[in-house]
Amino acid sequence: MDDRDETVVRPANPIAFSPKILIVLLLVVLIGFAAASSFFVVDQTEQAVVLRLGKYNRTVGPGLQTKIPFGIETSYNIPTQVVQTLTFGYRANDMTGTSLRGATSFQDESIMLTGDLNIVDVEWIVQYKINEPKNWLFKVQEREKTIRDISQSVMNELVGDLPILSVMTNLRTQIEIEAEEEMQRIFDRYEFGIKIVTVKLQNIVPPKGAVQDAFEDVNKAIQDMNRLINEGKEHYNKEIPSAQGESSKLILQAQGYAAERVNEAHGDAQRFDSVRQAYEESPDITRTRLYLETMNEVLTENGGKLTIVDSDLRNFLPVKNVGGSL
Repeated sequence: MDDRDETVVRPANPIAFSPKILIVLLLVVLIGFAAASSFFVVDQTEQAVVLRLGKYNRTVGPGLQTKIPFGIETSYNIPTQVVQTLTFGYRANDMTGTSLRGATSFQDESIMLTGDLNIVDVEWIVQYKINEPKNWLFKVQEREKTIRDISQSVMNELVGDLPILSVMTNLRTQIEIEAEEEMQRIFDRYEFGIKIVTVKLQNIVPPKGAVQDAFEDVNKAIQDMNRLINEGKEHYNKEIPSAQGESSKLILQAQGYAAERVNEAHGDAQRFDSVRQAYEESPDITRTRLYLETMNEVLTENGGKLTIVDSDLRNFLPVKNVGGSL
């Protein structure tokens, strides 16, 4: 028998955890989970709606916010400062930045009937912001679909009241303004929680084909008409002021001439009246003076010479020598 000592290898005993250690570890885990679920961050462009046991409790603004942990309170961040855009009649390709047009589903929402029973393809966009996060979360289901349905209804109503040429040309701005106001009234009535920023019409064209070609010809004719009208107005604005200035000049000249003639007539009348008064006082003297003044004027205009036509002097009147020889 071998007397050598035999070495027995025994497995190590597993670490034994006491109940106190387990409780401490559980408390640490609970405290960590509570801390993680007690804080949340709200971005500068957002507001957060806080629910307590599934019921609305409060709305908080940007920054680091707190809530009751363990799911008692939950928060939903709503982008209230972001302008969101919906397109109608086409879709924007986010990958390439181009617009997708022509799909049947897109065209169905943009094909409309005008007031004069013509068909027109109207593309437009609606931009809005969320201004009531609570209403946005709880008042309406299928929010985007509802916005699209309301926008289509309003636009169809406005376009359906107008002739096609008015829709395509001079009433675009009026349609945009009225559409924005009417949509906002409906959203407010439904307590939708959004604010319409703008409604903007894009392409407005007849359906493709012979109808579109005909309307393009009409648009060209309208453009030519507007160009000729503008040219006529330009010529009018150039010629009319000049003619008005010339007219004013002639009127002023005529008024000046009339005033001159009236003044001369008044002067002649006053002079004749003074001569008459002098004649009544001294007839002989006045008669002689008038005779001398008249002969002096006649001889002066004739260079001081008197021409006698009757050579036989049968009808000759004696003429006094006035300042010269005959």
